Amino acid sequence: MFYVYLLRSESDPAHTYIGLTENLKARLAKHNEGGSPHTAKYRPWKLVTYLAFSSRPQAAAFEAYLKSGSGRAFAKRHFW
Repeated sequence: MFYVYLLRSESDPAHTYIGLTENLKARLAKHNEGGSPHTAKYRPWKLVTYLAFSSRPQAAAFEAYLKSGSGRAFAKRHFW
């Protein structure tokens, strides 16, 4: 499975992050350990929600949508 996930910074709740992974637990741990340069300064991170897809192209397309303007508006209405 491929997971599109949404994170919110616990130290600065105004910061959010949208990502894609095959191993959700390990990826969240890496974000919280500072292993990702983009998210290291806003840790710790809390998982808000995730969606599972059976194919990588579907997951990547949904991640790209969530990172677009209308996708961010959708996420804000439904997840944040």
